[in-house]
Amino acid sequence: MDDQELGFKAGDVIEVMDATNKEWWWGRILDSEGWFPASFVRLRVNQDEPMEDYPMKAEDGKEEDASTAARRYGVGQTSKDQMRTNVINEIISTERDYIKHLKDICEGYIKQCRKRADMFTEEQLKTIFGNIEDIYKCQKKFVKALEKKFNKDHPHLSEVGSCFLEYQTEFQIYSEYCNNHPNACVELSRLTKVNKYVYFFEACRLLQKMIDISLDGFLLTPVQKICKYPLQLAELLKYTNPQHRDFKDVEAALNAMKNVARLINERKRRLENIDKIAQWQSSIEDWEEEKGRVCVEIGYSCNENNLFQDLLRRDILYYKSRINMDDMEIVDVEDGKDKDFNISVKNAFKLLCRDPEEVHLFCAKKPEQKQRWLKAFENERKQVQLDQETGFSITEVQKKQAMLNANKQHHTGKPKAVTRPYYDFLMRQKHPTLPTNLPQQQVFMLAEPKRKPSNFWQNISRLTPFRK
Repeated sequence: MDDQELGFKAGDVIEVMDATNKEWWWGRILDSEGWFPASFVRLRVNQDEPMEDYPMKAEDGKEEDASTAARRYGVGQTSKDQMRTNVINEIISTERDYIKHLKDICEGYIKQCRKRADMFTEEQLKTIFGNIEDIYKCQKKFVKALEKKFNKDHPHLSEVGSCFLEYQTEFQIYSEYCNNHPNACVELSRLTKVNKYVYFFEACRLLQKMIDISLDGFLLTPVQKICKYPLQLAELLKYTNPQHRDFKDVEAALNAMKNVARLINERKRRLENIDKIAQWQSSIEDWEEEKGRVCVEIGYSCNENNLFQDLLRRDILYYKSRINMDDMEIVDVEDGKDKDFNISVKNAFKLLCRDPEEVHLFCAKKPEQKQRWLKAFENERKQVQLDQETGFSITEVQKKQAMLNANKQHHTGKPKAVTRPYYDFLMRQKHPTLPTNLPQQQVFMLAEPKRKPSNFWQNISRLTPFRK
């Protein structure tokens, strides 16, 4: 993020040059020096191989384990207990530091920005800081729960696993923050091109007595933090004996936080797909928005499929109709005579709507293509159900931003459409490959554009849909 930050990867060994600040340390890797987040590393001091790996000899010559040896020689803890103490202390310490970090952002930046309505709108602040205030409230409750479970006299006996299990659902709010973070970077980049914003942000940092890191660096910390939990819990589990009262909870907490991280990554990918879909939508002629929806492709957590017709040029697509998949039932159709349409079909499936009664018939060229479509419909329904269960949704702001970004990209170079009268004339013409006894105004013809080939359009082009 910054010239003075030190880049590193998992497994690197960093020589710490300055650790006076709790959150950011100055370190060196080979010939490179810079700041790096202390919460992303662990000290190697006292964290070599545990004593349990090396049996000791008792006076009678027999081997004994480390815990027995510790009691014999008056040692208070085994090496593994000491290692667990180190990890527990690290978790508690980094949580306290993180709370201070969030407080500095909320009070040092957001509070000051709200005083300057002449410089920031509420929408801008939402873009820059996302839901970090909600994260701050959540983390304050979480750290209190941790401290209640923290055994100050014997840290290795602390039982913190249950805290992560209790808050695993609340941690899903990081998804919104992580999804918004790229927009925050873009907005900050735009504002910091103006000197008054640069001076203002620097004044906020100095007044709050924060270290010399730019605001975008501070705003990256929540993204890093949620990724750190599985690493810390894996380390804690490593040094927790199976007989420890906290073992099962730590094991379950590790799996839970891995699931949270996977959920956040999946939602991030889904949001990126919305950008792609919005870019594609902006290239469609006569596109009709419905309640601001930005979902068009089957299999992309959408619940609508849109049908298009390409008549004159294969690089222009026209919006034709909309099918609401929430009201549809998918039916696999056997090869042969179809009773609804009274025609012979092969590799076909139907979309049925009971209210009002509506039937759409699709025929693929090959059986495997039909199966891919049926699987796509199945996955789409599962994804919709999962979204409802987890509360995931694309906000209106995110939809609007996606369309704005797409319109900027497609503002120039968009193919010119044919005139509307000639388009209407062609729409009334019969297609030679379709049964002439079907009402032609109810037939949708799909074609593949040459402009940007994709698997989606290759599949679409091989389908012939009919509507009753």
